[in-house]
Amino acid sequence: MRKPNFKEYNQGQVSLFPERLDCYIPENSPVRLVSSIVDQLDIAKIMSGYKAGGCKGYHPRMLLKIIVYSYLSNTYSCRKMEKALRENINYMWLSGKQFPKHSCINDFRSKRLKLHINKLFTDVVKILVEMGYVSLEVQYIDGTKIESKSNRYRFVWRKSIERYKVNLHKKIDSILTQIEDGIIQDNADDVPDLEPINSSVLKEKIKQLNQSNKEKTKEEIKLLKELTNKHLPKLQEYETNLSDIGDHRNSMSKTDKDATFMRMKEDHMKNGQLKPAYNVQISTEKQFITHFGIYQNPTDTRTFIDYLKGFRTRYSRQSAEVVADAGYGSEENYQYLEQENIEHYVKFNYFHMEQKKSFKLNPYRTQNMHYNKEHDYFVCPMGQQMDYVAEYEKSNGFGYISTIKKYRAKNCKNCHMRAGCFKGKGNRSIEINSRLRAYKQRARENLMSDKGLKHRSNRPIEPEAVFGQIKYNKGFNRFTMRSIDGVNLEFGLLAIGFNLAKLARKIWTSSKNEILSRFEVIFDLFKAKMLNRKFELAIIN
Repeated sequence: MRKPNFKEYNQGQVSLFPERLDCYIPENSPVRLVSSIVDQLDIAKIMSGYKAGGCKGYHPRMLLKIIVYSYLSNTYSCRKMEKALRENINYMWLSGKQFPKHSCINDFRSKRLKLHINKLFTDVVKILVEMGYVSLEVQYIDGTKIESKSNRYRFVWRKSIERYKVNLHKKIDSILTQIEDGIIQDNADDVPDLEPINSSVLKEKIKQLNQSNKEKTKEEIKLLKELTNKHLPKLQEYETNLSDIGDHRNSMSKTDKDATFMRMKEDHMKNGQLKPAYNVQISTEKQFITHFGIYQNPTDTRTFIDYLKGFRTRYSRQSAEVVADAGYGSEENYQYLEQENIEHYVKFNYFHMEQKKSFKLNPYRTQNMHYNKEHDYFVCPMGQQMDYVAEYEKSNGFGYISTIKKYRAKNCKNCHMRAGCFKGKGNRSIEINSRLRAYKQRARENLMSDKGLKHRSNRPIEPEAVFGQIKYNKGFNRFTMRSIDGVNLEFGLLAIGFNLAKLARKIWTSSKNEILSRFEVIFDLFKAKMLNRKFELAIIN
């Protein structure tokens, strides 16, 4: 009976010569691309941060390769990176069989890379430009909210703090009045309203009262202690919280003061709960990330101008075209695009609704009313002239001023179309923002052009597809670092890893297609030879 034949197995086998690890790594492996790209990056500024002398440290280029490859491989924990360095042959090859601890990797990531991540990302994109994969001529812009690492249930709301602060001021004013007048009042409502004071003024008042030569009663001493030990610290806490929130936020997290509470699509409680998060904006071209920005404001409209300025700062130029959805279509944003001579394809609210037949055939809508530009009046559905009556300015709350014109019909009393036209009393009035109306018309023309239709069809498969891959394929739903600088660092590493993974697939696909095309040529030659052979045999027969 024949015995089964197996290859020799010996775990303690010793090789005469040491083997090269890269012999076991395929030529088309992404780890080779990571090593090659990182070798091309200029890390002189990172190197300059190290002091001369002391014990030998791990080379920053090696650590950078490990971190970039980890983010490419969906590994975001430094402890997992440390484990992979001892178990994964790709990591062993990248590190040259060196085994830095997770603390060393984390220190390099959080301290050394934080100031240089934007330059590293920019250099990677410039390499993609040189290779011909992106041109930086067009930006497909979109945003998403990614949850912060902070505690979901420890929050500070601006309105609550302001309300608590007003009540605290009343208590402080009451106590100061009692002490200064030497009168104990049981009812604090009888105390006259005083000007609100800040913590520094209150601290000085307490100091003056303690140094006063006037003999104090037990009740006054008790009130002074209450001011010092209870109300002063609480007032300082409120002032600190309001300072951390800033002027343009309504909330913050206690465990990550840069995070703002936002409404998320990923709702684990299924009740619309707000969670601490950051608004991440990206630009893509051929599904490569060409620019990114981290914002604390939950609305995309308020990030747009600053984001475009960031693109110009990053590359010392602006893209020729910008494509975005209706979340960015505001008067302020359109004005900036016009001033910068940027060809834009940015939707506005009601753009898609305007294309519907029901909207176009509704004569009562302001958009469908005839406007006489020469004499500056509108014509209502009944044919009545609506004349200009007033003009006023309106602020959006962030300093931008819009000019609104008001037009009013002369007599709507006996109009048989009144019920469908409007429900208010008196004559119908409409408010028109002429400048925004003109911007929308230009945007509408761009969006409805052949180029606009092409960009509109590409936009859903550009940034939205990238966010889908990041959140669902790469499993990146929550940041692992705190503060806006830490989040910027982490997303920068994620974007570099994403771009290199995309580049590796592109190279592999092109090489595969090249092999297939060569095989097809060989097969066609073989097929032609076989046909010639059959023809020759037919002639001989």
